[in-house]
Amino acid sequence: MTVIKGILFDKDGTLFDFATTWEAWAYAFLTRLTNQDTARATTIGAAIGFDYGAKNFAADSVVIAGTPKDVVLVLDQYFPEYSQQALIDLINEEAGSAPQIEVTPLVPFLTGLRAQGLHLGVATNDAEEPALAHLDSAGATHLFDFVAGFDSGFGGKPEPGQLIGFAEHVALDPAAIAMIGDSTHDLLAAKAAGMLGVGVLTGMAKADDLAPFADVVLPDISHLPDWIADWNAQRS
Repeated sequence: MTVIKGILFDKDGTLFDFATTWEAWAYAFLTRLTNQDTARATTIGAAIGFDYGAKNFAADSVVIAGTPKDVVLVLDQYFPEYSQQALIDLINEEAGSAPQIEVTPLVPFLTGLRAQGLHLGVATNDAEEPALAHLDSAGATHLFDFVAGFDSGFGGKPEPGQLIGFAEHVALDPAAIAMIGDSTHDLLAAKAAGMLGVGVLTGMAKADDLAPFADVVLPDISHLPDWIADWNAQRS
């Protein structure tokens, strides 16, 4: 294996705490679309793996690793008055204003990685527009060479299109890139692209869920610099 020269991050559950962002999004989204009808919001929430009363997700919720389009395929039957594109637009609108809690202060963390000469990117199953809004809110957009959502023309994970797009954009062999994510979708995409797969435990998945698909599982992204230094030292 070669030394690591590029890092591609998932966004939610990796750069940002998943529960804080998406539980707030789901509650606000369902409240809005049901006109505060608690019973209806509870029923529809259950369909996407969200407990409206408790304001939390089931581990197998389609929202955790799916794209907005995947979510809309479930929601479509409940909102015949909306087209699928209109529902995607509403998802993106609410997502853009959802609260963001950084897993670790992102600007100094990412600045440190760039100082090591690493190329950085984001590949998310969120849409590109709210993804950029979230990165902008952290003041971190300028630190990435590449940001792709599911609607950026590369497809979504677990397919490898976004990952290959990043490798081509920064002119790196995929084998020199580590994909960092909190779900098996991220790690399966990494394998399909020929990249290293690094799992983190700041999403909904447990270590036992990620380990079979990962080269390593770390508690969170703050552990990356030491792991990369050790990996590269053994191969240089």
